[in-house]
Amino acid sequence: MLDWMLVPLLLLWPMSVALTWLISQNIANKPHDRELEHLVHALAREVVRVHTGPGQSRMELSFAEQALFAGQTDGHRQIQVLGLRGELVAGNPDLPLPPLDPSPVDAVQKGSVHERVMLADIEVDEVPMRVAWMRLPERIETQGEQAPLVQVAETLAERELLATEVLKGVLLPQYAILPLAVLLVWMALTRGLAPLEALQRRIRARRSQDLSPIDERDAPEEVAPLVSAINDLLARLEQSVATQKRFLADAAHQLKTPLAGLRMQAELAQREMVQGGEPEQARRSLQQIARASQNATRMVNQLLAMARAEDPEQALRRQPVRLEAIAFETVEDFVQRALDRRIDLGYEAPPPPPPGRMPIVLQGQPVLIRELVRNLVDNALIYTPTGGAVTVRVLHDYYGRVAVLQVEDTGVGIAEAERELVFQPFYRALGTEVDGSGLGLAIVREIVERHGATISIDDARARGPGIQPGTRFTVRFAAATG
Repeated sequence: MLDWMLVPLLLLWPMSVALTWLISQNIANKPHDRELEHLVHALAREVVRVHTGPGQSRMELSFAEQALFAGQTDGHRQIQVLGLRGELVAGNPDLPLPPLDPSPVDAVQKGSVHERVMLADIEVDEVPMRVAWMRLPERIETQGEQAPLVQVAETLAERELLATEVLKGVLLPQYAILPLAVLLVWMALTRGLAPLEALQRRIRARRSQDLSPIDERDAPEEVAPLVSAINDLLARLEQSVATQKRFLADAAHQLKTPLAGLRMQAELAQREMVQGGEPEQARRSLQQIARASQNATRMVNQLLAMARAEDPEQALRRQPVRLEAIAFETVEDFVQRALDRRIDLGYEAPPPPPPGRMPIVLQGQPVLIRELVRNLVDNALIYTPTGGAVTVRVLHDYYGRVAVLQVEDTGVGIAEAERELVFQPFYRALGTEVDGSGLGLAIVREIVERHGATISIDDARARGPGIQPGTRFTVRFAAATG
């Protein structure tokens, strides 16, 4: 902040010097120009016409020209008076004619210039000078005559000296004021930022585990909105850390059960083999070990899938995805498992696009979408009893450019009060005694949110008498493009 205030101040100072110099020159020019105008008028009043004969006359000065410069010793002023025929009446013959001088005869006849003093900058013997001139309003009597010209020129030395004095008078106080201004700005900023520095020290002294809000009463009023925003961030961060801690605790608890079963069954099988017990008991222990290890592996894979779904970089790696192709491949992967449990697993493909409509292609992350479909199908197979049915359906709205995925089963269903709770990690619906980690639907929800889609739960359609309606999950990808 100090740099942003002092650097422009130091850059503006040379500009102020240049502007002051221009103003001082203007101030110095005005009195000298007025003096030149007075001298021209005074000299013009002393120019008289003298008749030398019939029809003949000439211009003369009524007094010596040196009287005009009485008291002047440096000779920095020069005059020139030209007569009716352009002859030199008095003064310096080397003074050039005025620049842009109008026609002498026209000037007299029109009466537009002869009473007005004109000013210009000239050079005489390579010396810059300021000249004032005017044409006298004399009547032209014979051919070849012209209005007499009166000029007074002076060097610029006195003007520059006056401008320098004005500049010194303005700049010398600035030399004293500028360092004082810098010092006052630095002191004001230091004093003004002292509460902010104290706040910074308090924040740096905090422990990394301390996510409590900052006391806004001790913060400067100017940064109160910033402190409020930081407190809001700390609250959200604390909630996120608490959620992660709960997730890790639940994951450790869920993994502890299959690992404890693995250890117990391994010890039992080892004891049977050492004691020469029945091989059947050892075989059952090994089967339990295989089943427990399979459940532990499945849970670890789901934990990794949730970590991928929560990774914000995954959402950025988008590419075209054909939802119906992923759904069909997933159903193929689960066919053998459905046959083992005597569950009717089916797939319904979307109808072909109408004429003039392009197939719907999603912009998403293929790995995550595949994980979404797998978790929905796996969840349906887990909660569908033997002899039931699971149907995976893909629907396309070719006009609204929406892709819909439906997975419905004939299982026990989900009560309306629990339809939001089932998306929480490690939550399982009440009244069910099936094996499951409670992570599948949480992963589905996270993937749905990452793709800007929506998911809903309702009762599936009954397929016949004595068959439970079951549950239907519907995912709508509103961001589908053609």
